[in-house]
Amino acid sequence: MSDFPWGDLALNLIVSAAAVLVLMGAIMATAIAIKNQSIIDIFWGPGFVVVALVSYLVSASSSGDDTRRLVVLLLTAAWGLRLGIYIGNRNRGHGEDKRYTALMRHQTGSLVGYLIRKIYGLQGVLLFVVSLPVQVAMYESSSLGILGTLGILVWLVGFSFEAIGDWQLKRFKADPANAGKIMDRGLWAWTRHPNYFGDSCVWFGLWLLALGHPIGIVTVISPIVMTVLLLRFSGKALLEKGMRRSKGAAYDEYVARTSGFFPRPPRRTATAGKVAG
Repeated sequence: MSDFPWGDLALNLIVSAAAVLVLMGAIMATAIAIKNQSIIDIFWGPGFVVVALVSYLVSASSSGDDTRRLVVLLLTAAWGLRLGIYIGNRNRGHGEDKRYTALMRHQTGSLVGYLIRKIYGLQGVLLFVVSLPVQVAMYESSSLGILGTLGILVWLVGFSFEAIGDWQLKRFKADPANAGKIMDRGLWAWTRHPNYFGDSCVWFGLWLLALGHPIGIVTVISPIVMTVLLLRFSGKALLEKGMRRSKGAAYDEYVARTSGFFPRPPRRTATAGKVAG
């Protein structure tokens, strides 16, 4: 492992951390000005694009493989920008997300200090940690090889699930005839969360792209953290709690026949035909 450019990577980590700090500060200042803390959701994906671009530029004079560096930058940018645009369009005209409104009701101490503790500091740390494979991959000198190619394929599966799932849900909600119904069509018939499954795959794919050198192994913390967040905290668990409260037995039937994460054909249930959607 002595051939790895540790000093260059250390500099990259410092510059990336500074970029995340500046980005989060700018988003927080904007959110305070417009009184809408939920805009952080729009910049979650693009935040990774910032780190990828910074890392690509800082690593320009390193011994990192140019093809790997460019592939990692482009894949991260495609994922992050698509996600940011999608959430931005979805949230436009809806005001502050109720999750953030509820959070702000419990503010204690100074506004800035509270926001750093509860939103921007936490999300900044998570963004930095999850982006580690992107940063490390920029300094690996070996060609993509089998693991790199596999990483691209896993990323493609994830990106497809996420993008197609979001598109299908958007079309479903846009049809007035589906008001009050449960989305159980297309990819949503195979998994209750195609977008979350896709997100997880995207980051496992980027992790595989960081395995050109043994140091990349430790960056597995990135997809693990992302997947745990999606399943246990801000994603699946929170969303399904709200769905059960609003949809009742119909959602329980959907849960009974549809995988909670990994895609598989829907189960047959005795009351499947009674579920709306």
